[in-house]
Amino acid sequence: MIYALLFYEFFKIGLFAIGGGLVTVPFLFDLAEEYGWFTSGELADMIAVSQSTPGPVGINMATYAGYKTAGICGALAATLSEVLPSMIVIYFIAQALNKWQNNPNINKILSGLRPAVLALILFAGWSIAQETITDYKSLGIMLGLLVAMRLIKKSPIYFIAASAIVGVILHI
Repeated sequence: MIYALLFYEFFKIGLFAIGGGLVTVPFLFDLAEEYGWFTSGELADMIAVSQSTPGPVGINMATYAGYKTAGICGALAATLSEVLPSMIVIYFIAQALNKWQNNPNINKILSGLRPAVLALILFAGWSIAQETITDYKSLGIMLGLLVAMRLIKKSPIYFIAASAIVGVILHI
């Protein structure tokens, strides 16, 4: 039964994950509250691990949440159900692309989705900040990284590694 519930919940998340993996964060907070499969602190860790590992963030989070909830079979159920809506939608979009690509109404619909996606991403960022900025040390690391990213044009992997090293040194 847990596998069917994981499949159902992550299928719903996959349906509304328009805009990227971080859009799924509000939905995952809801799952944490509703089912208790993981805590909000574990969700913050899940986000950090998902962003640090190769692959799409949303898929990584689904895999981690499914594994945390029901082991390897749970990870498979959550991951497949997270991906399935996108695969179905992409199939139908590819079929209709030539027919509707110049339709102004379709372009208006897609333009209308942008503010909703932005709101979901901002909510995800706010939720993550509330969970991870717990003291002046973590606030200082965040502000330092923001300044460093603006001044130093390097790959994000350098900043992820630097923040991990600073976190270990400061025992955060």
